[in-house]
Amino acid sequence: MELQRSEDQGLPERKGQKRKLEEEIQEDREISLPTGDARRALLAEVTAQVTVLESAFTWRESDRSAAKRATHVLAELAKNEEVVNVIVEGGAVPALVKHLQAPPCEDGDRSPKPFEHEVEKGSAFALGLLAVKPEHQQLIVDSGALSHLVNLLRRHKDSSISRAVISVIRRAADALTNLAHENSSIKTRVRMEGGIPPLVELLEFTDTKVQRAAAGALRTLAFKNDENKNQIVECNALPTLILMLRSEDAAIHYEAVGVIGNLVHSSPNIKKEVLAAGALQPVIGLLNSCCSESQREAALLLGQFAATDSDCKVHIVQRGAVRPLIEMLHSPDVQLKEMSTFALGRLAQDTHNQAGIAHSGGLVPLLKLLDSKNGSLQHNAAFALYGLADNEDNVSDFIRVGGVQRLQDGEFIVQATKDCVAKTLKRLEEKIHGRVLNHLLYLMRVAEKPVQRRVALALAYLCSPDDQRTIFIDNNGLELLLGLLGSTSTKQQLDGAVALYKLSNKAMTLSPMDAAPPSPTPQVSL
Repeated sequence: MELQRSEDQGLPERKGQKRKLEEEIQEDREISLPTGDARRALLAEVTAQVTVLESAFTWRESDRSAAKRATHVLAELAKNEEVVNVIVEGGAVPALVKHLQAPPCEDGDRSPKPFEHEVEKGSAFALGLLAVKPEHQQLIVDSGALSHLVNLLRRHKDSSISRAVISVIRRAADALTNLAHENSSIKTRVRMEGGIPPLVELLEFTDTKVQRAAAGALRTLAFKNDENKNQIVECNALPTLILMLRSEDAAIHYEAVGVIGNLVHSSPNIKKEVLAAGALQPVIGLLNSCCSESQREAALLLGQFAATDSDCKVHIVQRGAVRPLIEMLHSPDVQLKEMSTFALGRLAQDTHNQAGIAHSGGLVPLLKLLDSKNGSLQHNAAFALYGLADNEDNVSDFIRVGGVQRLQDGEFIVQATKDCVAKTLKRLEEKIHGRVLNHLLYLMRVAEKPVQRRVALALAYLCSPDDQRTIFIDNNGLELLLGLLGSTSTKQQLDGAVALYKLSNKAMTLSPMDAAPPSPTPQVSL
């Protein structure tokens, strides 16, 4: 009867990270695909800027100023994804790649350089925007961009730290992120070009925007690339990433938890290293982050941690994860609920956690999520409930709040969820004996009438034939079911009738003297 899950079965799909460049791109701008004269005019403008870049690769101030302006114009145009193809068609990629490096200068020339770092920054920014379209990623790489971008990550080592240096490093990291986004071969090329060590070093950079950009690049490079994951860990990134988890800056801890999540995904050895490095408590802390994206990442990561071993499951609960995870079940954010149910489902594979989750108020919201129209969320909730049903201490609560009826009446989207619910009902049925049955009989005697009826309904389906007389004659269960037939609720009338039919199929024999139905409830022939 056990529902078996492998390490990553049912694991919500992680994604790589693409820099949004939200500071520069206005969400409300008009996007239109240029045609006809507009397209020709745009292509002419691109060609003009490319010509400037090709002819202005010197340290002369006029050339540097013109090149800076050209990169700026191309970047502004590239913010509109609909015109990116025209920019590439106009030959912008090789010209921009050329300006990722400083122009040559004479040996021993230490004179101040005009617009130092500015042109390289503009080129990196423009190329990063062009790389948003996957079909242009390889062209940019084949034009030689990677080695130049990796060199820009080290620009602070050759110059005093200035605003321009900070900006060019950040733009280079963002460009690497977009180039490697969902492109496994480019991720590997970045590692081979030596990009990972400087990115790890930049996690400790003084500027927080650089830290975020470096973490975003590492997050993308780690996604589904084992060699990259291993090198990131070997470069000793974990201690700094774990410190970043504790940052009060939501943008910082969001990137950090994303990197760690991609590192541990499908990598049990790295998962152990991350836990050994002290990640557990700060990740639990992120469940209370003001950033819902950080909360989602943290919940997903805890679900992955919980698959490691039973001790880790217990430690996660002991350290305070359950209550914030249950609070997430009430969120309007579907993805947040999906990650929370995933984590709770993993935690509910431990006996003591099962009782703790139910006692902390997790049962009712999980049951309500069975009504979700989102297949993943519905299945995660069903799997968590399957875990909770394994503990005898939860069975009475399951029945008391109407859980059996919800499981029976639910409309489930995928077959795996239907199978899970069927196994949950079977698991509950197997526990209706001994102290569980005694508690349910007690509720039938002393609880409020709605609870008494829920118990009687559930027992009509779940009890053993050997216990039917005890339940339905000696403890008035039949009277409770018959009472439903006189309800003003059509649903309750139907539930009562179906339960009585279920009992009749179990061939329960009753003497008229055993249970005379109360008037004016109509007589029912069994």
